[in-house]
Amino acid sequence: MKKILLLNGPNINRLGKREEVYGSFTLQDIEKDVGTLLKKHHYEFDRFQSNHEGELVDCLHRADGNFSGIIFNPAAYTHTSIALHDAIMSIETPVIEVHISNVYQRESFRHTSVTAPACSGQIVGFGLLSYRLAALAFIEEGLK
Repeated sequence: MKKILLLNGPNINRLGKREEVYGSFTLQDIEKDVGTLLKKHHYEFDRFQSNHEGELVDCLHRADGNFSGIIFNPAAYTHTSIALHDAIMSIETPVIEVHISNVYQRESFRHTSVTAPACSGQIVGFGLLSYRLAALAFIEEGLK
């Protein structure tokens, strides 16, 4: 099975309308870019975005065993959600955490990720490319 889930947390649906630090691209731009790359490498692709923590937890649970990997931007929940950490820990499907901005160059409360320790890896600070790099990690390394 070669299928990747692109999972995005709160306010990612507002990309293109948000603070300048996030650039001018939209969630649809990310989905198109990652989807094109994955299809080129014969991967199936699905996506989900929610502003609700419980929906993200449920999505992670549903994804387990149905995807080769998950590219996940937990957004603000990165710094607060023990529930997402525990959901990632409870599944076998590998998860790569991504962030558009370099969270370590921003406010100090963004410097700690409670979700990253549960993930296979973390990519930060490369804008839209952060998602592409995560997709390439699954394509090149197979991480499973």
